[in-house]
Amino acid sequence: MASFSVVSNITSAYAQTNLQATQMGLQKALNRLSSGYRINQSGDDAAGLAVANKYRTESAILGQGIRNANDGLSDLQIKDGAMSNVATLLDRLATLATQAASGKAGLDLGALNTEFTKVKDEITREATVAGLNDGSSFSVFVSNAADASTGMVSGNVDAVTLTDLGINNTSIGSQEDAVAAVADIAGAVGVLGGIQGEVGSLQNSLQFAISLAQSQLVNTKGAESRIRDANVAEEAANMTRYNILSQSGIAALSQANQSTSAVLSLLR
Repeated sequence: MASFSVVSNITSAYAQTNLQATQMGLQKALNRLSSGYRINQSGDDAAGLAVANKYRTESAILGQGIRNANDGLSDLQIKDGAMSNVATLLDRLATLATQAASGKAGLDLGALNTEFTKVKDEITREATVAGLNDGSSFSVFVSNAADASTGMVSGNVDAVTLTDLGINNTSIGSQEDAVAAVADIAGAVGVLGGIQGEVGSLQNSLQFAISLAQSQLVNTKGAESRIRDANVAEEAANMTRYNILSQSGIAALSQANQSTSAVLSLLR
């Protein structure tokens, strides 16, 4: 049996409850569409937010690691270029020593030795300018590995000085000295080649590390996006649905409020 009351409008209460839920859904859809994020506050997806924040932190670490590696690569390229110059200067020393070792009549050993000394001085100058005069360890943190040591590209770059190359006391003031100098310079070329190999190995390691880090960065950002970002198509459909429900809910609420006044006709 139907019950009629002017004190409690249950139908209106139902309509208000449903309309309130619709408005909350519409507000959430609009919030996601305007921000571009599915998760705008912890309550949207607490577990998902924690995972997304972890990916975001990893992305920040990887991005800085790539910049670190590129800075380290630039430093190695400077050293590599300077070593190429030193190799050219060693070629000149070898040429002068070979010329002086021939013992040809009329050869001006003094002039050759003067140039020989100047070339050695230029090796010292360029090594100092490029920071090659002091051997040093090299390390760059690139990846976000749990163990910091596995995320580090490291090695040693030996010093490039006349002493390290073994030609500090080498001269070509006499034929005998020149003959010995040829052998000394050949040894220096070998030593320099070994140091260039160290630099080249570090350059290759950094380039591989950069490539891996860039791949990890793209995939990590993708993983975060799948959790944090809003599905625009889905949210647009939700907004349309909630808009329709909101309009129908307001109409239903209006009808529910009018139904109470209709009960008064029974008293006439």
